Formats: sequence, structure tokens, C-alpha cells
Amino acid sequence: MPVLRPRLHFTPRQYWINDPNGLVYAGGVYHLYYQYNPRADVHGYLSWGHATSPDLLTWTEHDVALPWREGHEVYSGSAVVDWHNTSGLGQSGDPHPPVVATYTGAAPYHQAQYLAHSRDGGHTWAFTRERAVLDEGKQDFRDPKTIWHAPTARWVSVVVHPVERQIGVYGSPDLHEWTPLSTFGPAGVVDGIWEVPDLFPVTAADGRERWVMKVDVFAGAPQGGTGAQYWVGDFDGVSFTPTQAARWADWGKDFYAAITYSDLPDAGRRVWLAWMNSWEYATVLPTQPWRGAMTLPRDLGLVPDAGGWALTQTPVRELDALRDRRTALAAPQTDMTIEPGQPLDLLLTVPRAGRLTVTLASEAGAEATLRAEGGVLTLERPGPADVPGFAGTHTAPFPDGGADLDLRVILDTCSLEVFAGGGRLSVTDLLLPARPVTRVTLEGDATGEVWTLRSALPDVDGAAETRAQGQNVGR
Repeated sequence: MPVLRPRLHFTPRQYWINDPNGLVYAGGVYHLYYQYNPRADVHGYLSWGHATSPDLLTWTEHDVALPWREGHEVYSGSAVVDWHNTSGLGQSGDPHPPVVATYTGAAPYHQAQYLAHSRDGGHTWAFTRERAVLDEGKQDFRDPKTIWHAPTARWVSVVVHPVERQIGVYGSPDLHEWTPLSTFGPAGVVDGIWEVPDLFPVTAADGRERWVMKVDVFAGAPQGGTGAQYWVGDFDGVSFTPTQAARWADWGKDFYAAITYSDLPDAGRRVWLAWMNSWEYATVLPTQPWRGAMTLPRDLGLVPDAGGWALTQTPVRELDALRDRRTALAAPQTDMTIEPGQPLDLLLTVPRAGRLTVTLASEAGAEATLRAEGGVLTLERPGPADVPGFAGTHTAPFPDGGADLDLRVILDTCSLEVFAGGGRLSVTDLLLPARPVTRVTLEGDATGEVWTLRSALPDVDGAAETRAQGQNVGR
């Protein structure tokens, strides 16, 4: 329903979305492609939807980039700028080097990897050829994430074997011909199938480049159901070797299929975003005329901790430009009244031996409660009876550190993203408020400030949203 439309998080004008795809900076803009059903708000007829942004926050939706066709759904994949035209898909006089997508073409009982390309910076696309470029004759073989590996001067792609809980690593000089290099897994959590791998370098806090392998799991995540796990290790151009045990990328219920951007203008920057949802209830969320949203894009880093190296996630720095009005906290309690749908950015410091309770309320009562106490972060959310698995209490341990814990909490219309310990802990949860949140109460030992945030996205629902202000989602 329009009352739940986010003000900061990307959603399509209408219909279904899931995994982000083909994240790339090309032609002077950030591109967000995504799994999209152009016909309905359920999973099916999968194509690549398309949006662009100058700043990773203000998105403009475009026509479908890679459409479904009979017997060939366009499943998840990635996109790269082929700066040296190794693929031969660029032509003399083109305004930009070719952008090449590797994606999974899905037919009944068969999945393989195909190419598509753009010669105008990622705006219009053509399917490169009918024949797959990587085909192992399997029913489940998908989600290629392709990168350029400079030390070996070739393309490297990681593709998941879901049932086997393995990731295949492949190499190519030209994106057309691929050779198997190695296999990673099974490892870590293997309760459910694996999906959407990613392999990327991060410059760690000590200045050394380390590699991260990420894969999503369909079962066994911290709050049950789907989630994302990662390893930190080394990659020599052939094999990834983990140097520590698997960890969870996010401790919430609604973080899946994250992938990183390719070809960012700041070469040392690493950014990803995820589908903000869980397969446990994704198909029955009561949002109309759209269903599905993305997380905020997040800057990534690596910092040392007791277990080795921890991946850090923080909202992209561009979000600070949306700050509007500031409220300083006044211990032991601060009460704020906000306009319906008002996004907030809370920056808090809590003594590890202290406590904090943040209550988000509407005319219908408490819509979410966040607590930090006893070394544990707890998020309670109610939910409609007809969305099974949504209501619950989600917990996560504090990351190790000093006497104080820093918290950053981003509230949007229907979501909370919580970052703690310099981003070493993230918790991503959807909300389904019975009425719009209009009151925020902070109680306890926290110090800090709360900022209102200006909307980053256009009002695509218009008057329908105004009419929906008093609607109830069914609790």
C-alpha cells in the first residue's frame, strides 16, 4: 500500500523486484539493475529492471533493460565496463567503452551463463548471442559475478552451484570463452541452497588488500531463513583461500543477495547493496502496487577484531547530504513527534554496561522496539497475522570493543537498518506498521543526536499516499 512506500530505499513504481543485478558505474551515473517482473507483483517473467542515480540515493527508473522472453528468463548476474574492449563488443566511434553483463539464462530444468552488452554507457542493451558462454549442463547453476583481475590480466567470474553448496571460479581473456579454475565449498552454513556469490578485494585497516568471498544461504541464518555469510582470505587469481571462519554479513531478517559495484570512480571504494527482504514472506508482503525494496547502499571496509578481520558496513557517505533538522538527546528520555513517513538518522553512543530503549510508535501503538543492553542488541517487531514469520524478536551480540558502543539507526517508512561498532554489526529489518510512525522515544543512557532526513525519491504514488495515511495493514 502507498503508505509503506520508502522515502530513501529504492522500490519500483509497480510490480515485483528481488535481487540487485549488474551494479556498475558507467556513463557518469550509477546503474542499478534488478530482478523484475514487468507483469505482476509476484515472482515470474524475470527480467532486468533498471534505474540510475547520480549519487546512489536519488534513483530514476527506466524501461526494462533485459526483458524476459519465452523459454529464457533473465536471472541474476553482474556487469562490468570492458575498458580495453577485450570482448570486441565495442565499435569505433562509440561514446563509451562497452558495458558487458554476464547473467543466468534460465529455462525449465536448465541454467547457463549468457552475455548482453551496451554501447551507450549502460542505458540500452542487446543480447550478445543465443548461445551460452558458460554451460555445465545443469538444472541449478547461476548468479555469475564477474570482475577484472589485473595481476593475471583476465576476467574472473564466480558462479554458484546451489545444490552442492559450492562456488565455481572461472577465468576468461575476453568474456566469451571461460575455463574452470577452482571450486570453493562446501563451507560455513550449508543448511539451505547457496545463491548470489561475490568475490572482491577490500583495502583493510592495515593498508593491505584482502579478499572477501560472500554467498547467500536459503536456510540457517541468525534469525532463521535466508541470510548472507562471508569469509576473509586470499585470492591468487585461481583459488580463494579463507583465513578465518565464516561470519554473517547481517544479523537481521531482511538482507539477501548483496553484490558490490563495479568500476566505481573512486578506485579504493567498495560499495554494495542488497534486496531488503526474506523469502519466508516476500511474496505476501502487503505493499501495493509494488513489492520489494533495496537496502541503502553501504560502504565496506575491513577492521581487525578478536576473530581476525571483520567486514564493516556503513550507509554511503552521500546520505549525510540529506540531513535536515537536528535534535540533541536529553538523558534519561527524549520524546520526538515526527510527520508520518519521516525518515530519521540516529547517531547514538551507549555505555556497554548501560542500556538503551528506542520505541517507534504510531496511533495504533508500538511498531518496533530496539534495545541495547547486556551485550545484546534486540529488535522486536509486530506484524500482520497474514504475513507468517514476520513478527518476532531478533537478537545480535555486540561487537567487541571499548567501554562505549556506537549505534547508527536509519528509520525509513517500512524499515530499520542498524549499524553498531563502527559498522562491524549490521541488522536489517523490514517493518509493517499498522499506522505510520509518528512518535520516537529514547530512554536510557545514550548520548547523541537525531537528524530528520529529506526524501531522496520522487512521490510516485501522489494522492494515493495521502489517502492511505489512515489505513491499517491488518494487525
